[in-house]
Amino acid sequence: MSEGMPDGCEMSTDPARLDAALIHKWLSQDAYWALGRPRETQDRAIAGSLNFGVYDTASGAQLAYARVVTDRVTFGWLCDVYVAPEARGRGIGTGLAAAIRDHLAPYGLRRVLLATADAHAVYAKVGFEPIAEPDKWMALGRQ
Repeated sequence: MSEGMPDGCEMSTDPARLDAALIHKWLSQDAYWALGRPRETQDRAIAGSLNFGVYDTASGAQLAYARVVTDRVTFGWLCDVYVAPEARGRGIGTGLAAAIRDHLAPYGLRRVLLATADAHAVYAKVGFEPIAEPDKWMALGRQ
């Protein structure tokens, strides 16, 4: 068992363990922020990110995924966090968020951001807070 993960689950940052086809299916067909995302785009996103997979320790099946876009020095963007529907309600999302927080801690990042429409409570459990001065932030691209 990985620290913070529910019994029967383990987290890995080994990109060779990722099921890229499954991740693409999850995100492009079920995640409100990535609906219709092309497979090539998803594969490029995986290649350019620090990836986290959660796996069933008995079967090895992938249960969840997340990635962080980071320079590993000052900033990180946590994104594409997804828990398979059949694995939800077991604490995997909270465990994954905590494991990512702990994995990033040695880098000493000044800030790790994320955006969510519906999982604020999950991230609050591991220390994420609303942006104190959102009027300072700007975005380029589709919103």
